[in-house]
Amino acid sequence: MSRLGPTLLVLALLLAPGCATNPVTGQTEFVLLSAAQEIELGRQSAKQFAEQLGLVDDPELVTYVAAIGNRLAEHSPRQDVSYHFQIADQEAPNAFALPGGWIYVSRGALAISNSEAELAGVIGHEIGHVAARHVVQQQTRSIGVGLLTLLGAAVAGAAGGEGAANVVGQLGQVAGAGLIATYGRGQELQADQVGQSLAARDGYDPAGIARFLTSLERDAERRAGGTHRQPSFFDSHPATERRVEEALERAATLERGGGRPLSGERSAYLARLEGLLVGPDPAAGLFRDERFVHPVLGFGVDFPKGWETQNGRKAVVAAAPDGNRILKLDAGPVEPDPVKAAAEFAQANRIVLDGGHRLTIGGLDAFRAHAQVPVQGGNAALHLTWIAHRRAGFRFIGVAPAAQAHEAFRKFDAVAASFGPLGKAERASIKEWRLAVVSARAGESLAGLARRSGNVWELPELAIANGLAANASLRAGQPIKIAREHPFRPR
Repeated sequence: MSRLGPTLLVLALLLAPGCATNPVTGQTEFVLLSAAQEIELGRQSAKQFAEQLGLVDDPELVTYVAAIGNRLAEHSPRQDVSYHFQIADQEAPNAFALPGGWIYVSRGALAISNSEAELAGVIGHEIGHVAARHVVQQQTRSIGVGLLTLLGAAVAGAAGGEGAANVVGQLGQVAGAGLIATYGRGQELQADQVGQSLAARDGYDPAGIARFLTSLERDAERRAGGTHRQPSFFDSHPATERRVEEALERAATLERGGGRPLSGERSAYLARLEGLLVGPDPAAGLFRDERFVHPVLGFGVDFPKGWETQNGRKAVVAAAPDGNRILKLDAGPVEPDPVKAAAEFAQANRIVLDGGHRLTIGGLDAFRAHAQVPVQGGNAALHLTWIAHRRAGFRFIGVAPAAQAHEAFRKFDAVAASFGPLGKAERASIKEWRLAVVSARAGESLAGLARRSGNVWELPELAIANGLAANASLRAGQPIKIAREHPFRPR
């Protein structure tokens, strides 16, 4: 207990509670972060987000999105923060806000939007989350999970050293992340209300958010295989149909200001989106079933079939269906001697490597070692492989319960052994998709337009991206978004 005393004291000081007036409701509420702390947390989170998930590098499009956001933010109920707007490099349609005013829309959200009013509604919604301090409210409610993770790491540190503490802390973050819903039902509806009011005040059609939500729901069903899932009582978000209905009812009551969109006609708005990357970004690597390929760094690796995979800017992670085995591939600075890289890793994490041996993987020098670290309830077994590559120092880190180490290590061995250079044919086969806008012919169908224009989207995706029914009859000159395939060129 004497070793845990300072940790508990620091926690007590950090979590000193306070009260603040909510800018949206005007009510006093209990919060654990001051405005200054919230802004600093947002600044740090924004930096981490850019490093790990990435931002779209298109200055003209980013400037356009920011111009819309800044117009809306001028009338935000909350003015003690500076608002920042960026485009997240995510293929799925998404939008979110970090603490203190950092707001993002994904390129996937732009791809399914069909007017500046829709985009304004999405951005206004996220401003609503910031204005109502929803992120701070969630921090207050979820602090218990963070405490458990931090205290668990402190206990492991007392029992097994700092290496064990690092492992427990990382595992705790992964486990805890899935337990906390982003926003509650009431928060989402409140953000809709604030966002629509901001959009209407600036002259936008406040029903834009309802149209976007409809497309978002259609896209979610498409990605789920066409199954319309019934909402559960435990869902963190209200059913989309309900949100759309309320948004349309609210829009009918709002008076629009005299502002004009930066891009008035739909054709002018879509022209802003031409050339937008849609689908996976090959520059960050991509999965083809269980095979991961990275054309910029020039390697490929085969992960176990049936494992859940995720590609981030800093690492690729694969998890077994039972969640008990996790394998991560990351890249660090170039180090021609993998033995030296292993020694530096062990020293930095205060982990004792169990022997180790040199080997060759994909024609490259490599080093493999095992380790065990004590955690609460037993030991975790680590499977570690370093590969010396001319572009980066690659490292596989496999984690499994010690009792399952033998079986898990065979899987980890096979994955690491599959690491190798891309062949010319495989590299040439990697393509990217870019958004284009074409004009329809009178009476033309979407399917007919797709065939003649070189579109690579499937018909349901094409229909959703344009806010149309799949069997819609098009009018002459109607602008339609399509996706065209191009050879990948490293940028």
